[in-house]
Amino acid sequence: MSLTVSILGSTGSIGVSALRAIRSQGTDFRVYGLACNRNTALLGEQIEEFRPSAVAVASDNETRSCVDELKARFPDVEFFDGPEGVLELARRQVDIVLSAIVGAAGLRPTLEAVPHARRIALANKETLVMAGSLFMDMVRVHGVELIPVDSEHSAVFSLLERLEPSEVERIVLTASGGSLRDRDADDLGGVTPGEALNHPTWSMGSKITIDSATLMNKGLEVIEAHHLFDMAYDDIDVLIHPESVIHSMVETIDGSLYALLGVPDMALPILSALTHPKRRRNPFGRLRLEEMGGLSFRPVDARRYPALDLCYAAGRAGGTAPAALNGANEAAVGLFLEHRIGFTDIVRLVEEVLSTHRRIDEPTIDDIFRADAWAREAVHNLLRG
Repeated sequence: MSLTVSILGSTGSIGVSALRAIRSQGTDFRVYGLACNRNTALLGEQIEEFRPSAVAVASDNETRSCVDELKARFPDVEFFDGPEGVLELARRQVDIVLSAIVGAAGLRPTLEAVPHARRIALANKETLVMAGSLFMDMVRVHGVELIPVDSEHSAVFSLLERLEPSEVERIVLTASGGSLRDRDADDLGGVTPGEALNHPTWSMGSKITIDSATLMNKGLEVIEAHHLFDMAYDDIDVLIHPESVIHSMVETIDGSLYALLGVPDMALPILSALTHPKRRRNPFGRLRLEEMGGLSFRPVDARRYPALDLCYAAGRAGGTAPAALNGANEAAVGLFLEHRIGFTDIVRLVEEVLSTHRRIDEPTIDDIFRADAWAREAVHNLLRG
């Protein structure tokens, strides 16, 4: 019997890779639901191929005529409109929900999905960054499987399965270093969005690519790893690895390093999350070490990547601090992509916002969303000021 899957964020890079993974497995999976923001052209192609039972389009006002056309083309598909429609799709009972909506927008749909899915394949890191303790409590209460999709966390998850907790000394998350890793740190202020979006290894959406260039993405992944693996922040390290074929490492108490290597294709960790605990043959390429010439590593330069220390500090502070961090970063990245601030202003603005944030130590979900909204507004106030 086919396993049913809903993909929240089907037209983004993770969603597209997920459908590649599902396509590779024949009839083992059936796409029940697809949700997107506004890319209705690609959504129409996905509906045509995968024939889901239900579809949600979040951006109801901007896409109204396009959605009406899709409804006419696919009368057997149930359509949901707007952000509430995405939540309704998330509540539909399925075997697996892949949470792949980018940013804070993915938090509430992921929370809604927990009581209704057997497994959450989590690509939306903001769920754990903003509401890690609350989300993990929900996962435990409802007994849902939680499988990470980020390539780094997928690697750590796989490695830790083979080790006893008492054997683990630390985990090492690898980072490509982003599009600007070889630029002189003194020249970063003049970087354009086009330059920052030119990632040397991964094909990702704009926001995540900018976060990769600042290393904010890796800092958010540190907070995510803290919650996923119940690891102290002092036991989570980051290492620059430009080739991006070692996806993460685990060091044991005897000094051994265990690493997971593979081609840099997100379809692989997605497929692993869908098929866990089994491994499946796939067409996504094989790593040929003899063709690489070598693997290299660099320590993180705090002067070039100040965002990483900022994330560690927010994670250790806890409460609403990570939500404020994330909200401020999303707002600042948006301003950079609009050419309204410089590249180095991103982290500077986030740091200024965090310095004035009044943290709530044991927040409710409403407190978390208020902190997120406050941080976004604070960034714009600083810009106006």
